Amino acid sequence: MIPHPIDIASRVSPQLSALLRSRVNDPETEQPVTLPAVRRFLADLLPADFKEAEHRHHFDVSESLLDELDALIEEFGETALAVDFAQVNASESLSRAIEAVVDDENRENPPTLAAVRDALVNGLGARLVGDGVLEDDEDDTLLAEIETLIEFFGADTLAEEFLRYE
Repeated sequence: MIPHPIDIASRVSPQLSALLRSRVNDPETEQPVTLPAVRRFLADLLPADFKEAEHRHHFDVSESLLDELDALIEEFGETALAVDFAQVNASESLSRAIEAVVDDENRENPPTLAAVRDALVNGLGARLVGDGVLEDDEDDTLLAEIETLIEFFGADTLAEEFLRYE
């Protein structure tokens, strides 16, 4: 499959992104998960009378998830994979760790996920806890989280792409 030339996940609402991630990560869901499959799942959750009324009157002032899915399906087709539209961000704790590596004045190149993993293995999490940047229990899952990102996106992916800004 050819990757889309633009970051299509950035065009998806946070609510739809969360739904897409939950369907893609559900081990009981038939893979690969397409946008129409997620739409069917969502439509099946709604009572029939609500679906009909919502379709006619659009109770929400903002676009509904079904409308958003319909627009994406129309633009990208029936075979578009849901995973391509799900936003992926690091947790707040991992974002702090990534920022610490990015802000390292001794670094010549932007850090990759592998560089952040190496920093965590070499005690970055404990140092951030000691500096008061992270709580005692926040560094427990950092290594597992970075390993998951590496598994999905590759060790050479720039770590800054996953920063969560809140």
